[in-house]
Amino acid sequence: MRNLTSYSNNNVTSCTNGWVYDTTGSSIVTEFNLVCDDSWKLDLFQSFVNFGFFLGSLFIGYIADRFGRKPCLLISLLVTAIFGVLVAFAPTYPWLVTFRFIQGLVSKGSWLSGYILVAEFVGLDHRRTVGIVYQVAFTVGLLALAGAAYVITNWRWLQLAVTLPNFVFLTYYWCVPESPRWLLSQNQKNKAKEIIEHIAKKNKKPIPHTLQSLTANEDTGEKQIPSFKDLFRTPQIRKHTFILMYIWFTCAVIYQGLIMHMGSTGENIYLDFFIAAMVEFPAAYIIIVTVDRIGRRYPWAVGCFVTSLACLVTAFIPEGLQWLRVTLGCLSRMGITLSYEMICLVNAELYPTFIRNLGIMVCSSMCDLGGIITPFIVYRLSNVWKELPLIVFAVIGTLSAVLVLFLS
Repeated sequence: MRNLTSYSNNNVTSCTNGWVYDTTGSSIVTEFNLVCDDSWKLDLFQSFVNFGFFLGSLFIGYIADRFGRKPCLLISLLVTAIFGVLVAFAPTYPWLVTFRFIQGLVSKGSWLSGYILVAEFVGLDHRRTVGIVYQVAFTVGLLALAGAAYVITNWRWLQLAVTLPNFVFLTYYWCVPESPRWLLSQNQKNKAKEIIEHIAKKNKKPIPHTLQSLTANEDTGEKQIPSFKDLFRTPQIRKHTFILMYIWFTCAVIYQGLIMHMGSTGENIYLDFFIAAMVEFPAAYIIIVTVDRIGRRYPWAVGCFVTSLACLVTAFIPEGLQWLRVTLGCLSRMGITLSYEMICLVNAELYPTFIRNLGIMVCSSMCDLGGIITPFIVYRLSNVWKELPLIVFAVIGTLSAVLVLFLS
């Protein structure tokens, strides 16, 4: 799950003569004075969100595989909405961090349950396209967020604006059915058949004579209970799990790190953010065009390598060539977005149905671990050398490009 926040470059130093904010509107920085000696609290705020994602990954994936995708989706949406509102009304910094942490515990579950639902509703031939379109919706949200943040300059009102739509999503209870594939993996064939018949009626299609097309080859007629051991049971799955965990970690560090680095070095944060988000659309298009013709691994490895190279070159570009820095920044953003969307697609394909949610949640928990340390990588290393984080991104991204080639 890609996470997002905006930062300003706040070095850890004492302010003997106080400070004056040269900005309009209100943010958590200006309201809670997260500057000078307390600037590390801004890093901690974002890290706690990702810490919540990480802990949530350890049980939400199991809940979705054990009790169903739909209950997990609805409960996650409800809790995310409630604590999102509480964040907007947090009276102090400790309460702000606490509410955001609890929101992080469950919010990843809504994204993942939704992704798995749409992936399991369609056949293998369409899963790729549907999965990528689902990811593109995230990019659309980034563009909307850039516009909303530009118009709504008070952080509390902005928090409410992005939170309240979650309550509308609770209407999915009446219009989104449970995954037939999950029902089949739990040996609930009659319920799966009812859902399939309903879908066929709505689409004015003949009812299939068999459910075979909706079951993966590894599914059996017995109810299968997910277990963490299943992710490491065979050498092949074990290799996939470890490689995917590292790549998830890398994606989070580079993706979030590029956004944070842009926020601390960019001239116009709103425009730079908007342009960088726009280049995510070509990444999705590249996947759709190449994945069936070339395969998953090679476009994915190229995306990782391009990101690494762009980060490395950007680190040594003089300040006067801002247009070149922005261009390479867009190129690196496109490459890491391609990697992010590809790992979501491949991670779902490499695990059988009964541990698919669990497999993605456990592997993507490394994404959350990366999110925890990214603020400290960006802002603390920047105090040593402003471009040092880009060198780190280049190194870990190159290793990801190599490891991708070992997936099969």
